[in-house]
Amino acid sequence: MDSGTNSGFDTQGAGITVQRALELPGLRSGLPEILAGADRLHRTVRWVHAGEVPNIASLLKGGELLLTTGYGLGTRPAEQRAFVRTLAERGIAALVVELGPRFTRLPAALVDTARATGLPLVQLHREVPFVTVTEEIHTEIVNGHYALLQRAEEVHRRCTEALLGGGGVPQVLGILADFGGNPVFLETTDGQLLYAAGEGPEGADPLQVWEGLRGQHKDTPPAGSVLVDVPGGGPGAGAVRARLALLPVRAPLGPVHRMAAERAAGILAVVLMQARQEEELAARGRGDFLTDLAEGRITAEDAPAQARVLGFKPSGGPLLPVVMHLGSSGGGWAVLARAVSEELASVGVPVLLGVRPVEGRVLVLLGLRSESERPTVADRVAAALRAGVERAGLQRPGAQPPVVVVGVAGSWTAASAGLRHAAETATAAQGLSDRPWYDARRLDIDLLLWRLRDHPDLAAFVDRAIGPLRAHDDRSKPPLLPTLETYLAHAGRKAETARELHLNRQTLYNRLARIGELLGTDLDDPQTVLALSLALRARRHVP
Repeated sequence: MDSGTNSGFDTQGAGITVQRALELPGLRSGLPEILAGADRLHRTVRWVHAGEVPNIASLLKGGELLLTTGYGLGTRPAEQRAFVRTLAERGIAALVVELGPRFTRLPAALVDTARATGLPLVQLHREVPFVTVTEEIHTEIVNGHYALLQRAEEVHRRCTEALLGGGGVPQVLGILADFGGNPVFLETTDGQLLYAAGEGPEGADPLQVWEGLRGQHKDTPPAGSVLVDVPGGGPGAGAVRARLALLPVRAPLGPVHRMAAERAAGILAVVLMQARQEEELAARGRGDFLTDLAEGRITAEDAPAQARVLGFKPSGGPLLPVVMHLGSSGGGWAVLARAVSEELASVGVPVLLGVRPVEGRVLVLLGLRSESERPTVADRVAAALRAGVERAGLQRPGAQPPVVVVGVAGSWTAASAGLRHAAETATAAQGLSDRPWYDARRLDIDLLLWRLRDHPDLAAFVDRAIGPLRAHDDRSKPPLLPTLETYLAHAGRKAETARELHLNRQTLYNRLARIGELLGTDLDDPQTVLALSLALRARRHVP
């Protein structure tokens, strides 16, 4: 970021520096001599004022460069000291005195007080037209404001391009964090964290910064922070949907950062309107966290603190990962997030729920008290997930029912691998017979076959193993593949197979004989049974 001492334009304070003002033709023609405050010439000149009255400090607001010929400074040292002290207390940028009829050299009382108070004091050895100086400096300041607006508009342009390119809240916040050199946070109106971007001091995670500086001190944010409301729907023209918070933990924040944040807030308002509900935004943020955990972008060491910021505070027992795959859906993720959260409230264990609309997933992490709770909690969570889908109206008519996969309970390290395994398995389990939930450990073969779905050898294997049966079922009735599938599912127990298929035993025997004849194999051979079982599972993944 440009500094005022290098460019002459103060990018933080939307003005020019005292040093730059002295370099402009108007003041430079007066042969300026710096008598005090030479180390403070980086101060921002917000405006220029010329005057000759003793009480001129009362007319100033701070940040001005004051031009005078000295008639208002007083004749006695006490008056001159008081004059300088009141200007310093007012916070003006610098005092410039033109030598001439009033002073041929500035009094020692004036100079000593300026040095003591740290007020830059400049004397001009030649007469200059104050109106020219004022016009030059004001032109620089106005140009500087325009430059700030351009920089803020550049942020707006980049955010818009990111949005049009398929990005969302993380990309917008990332652009704003890069511009300001500080972490940026998006909060709900009641102070709950939705998203974070950027880095804290020395590369610290932004969630740690938020928890320490913002999450615990919502009413008294750090000095120099930038807080901007994100407008949204609701009663009243001033309705607020969320809030942007920029914390100055790595570098100071100035007006240009507020301008950029205000423009980014407009972009975020559009994103939030598209998201429609704050619940969806929060659920997407938690979904991003759980996905990052699953894919190893968040370490097991950092995960507990970040999860705590998101409201997940397990008791210290094993963590249970659960993933629901919806396949194609028609939207309504905000309703789903709220409905599922309400359903899960009755489960009685800590829950962290997130959604990933792009993949059609709902990811859940639960805090168990012991491993023995796994089956009971899994039943209740699966029921809550399915009830939430029904309430949200997410499932399209004729679509496959959602697949719920429960991973292995364990530590944070195990939760990372468990979420990834459950997510992949939930995708691979599409098309299996509908069950309340699947144990991820029992679907490893399906996952392996799904990973091989694009390999031509898999299609060739399926064709060799059960091709004749598929051809038969395409042209003849009754179909034989369901009979074989049920027979193998019951491990070759004919009585149980006949009972499930509602067949008498002789009819079943005839069908099994026909299957053996078409395949040219013995259904009692273990290797044959294994190959047929794999082929039946793999046929879902091949044309």
